[in-house]
Amino acid sequence: MSTNAFTRTGNTVVFLAAATAPTPVQCVSSTLGGNQYRIINSGSVTVFLGYGVASTDAANNSAVITTTGPAYPLLAGTDEILTFVPNAYFTGTTSTSTANIYITPGDGM
Repeated sequence: MSTNAFTRTGNTVVFLAAATAPTPVQCVSSTLGGNQYRIINSGSVTVFLGYGVASTDAANNSAVITTTGPAYPLLAGTDEILTFVPNAYFTGTTSTSTANIYITPGDGM
């Protein structure tokens, strides 16, 4: 097993991040307490990822950061494994253009 092993524990969800955040999507894990996610920004712009235990949290947390804010910036073309709350909701905002964001629940590094 390689050091970059990641085991999928649920279905991948996708959304198109844009200047106005789309309706949040929930990424559900089949394991109890699963809270790791492989997140891919396949676009050419930074996405300000909003996340939370409810769709309203994700929507409220996805604003473009200018000085400070709760969004998690995903650089263009990144593939990251991040830890959030189990079965989180996600959405994202960009300052320009759009980007597809793919999120898969799982376990690994």
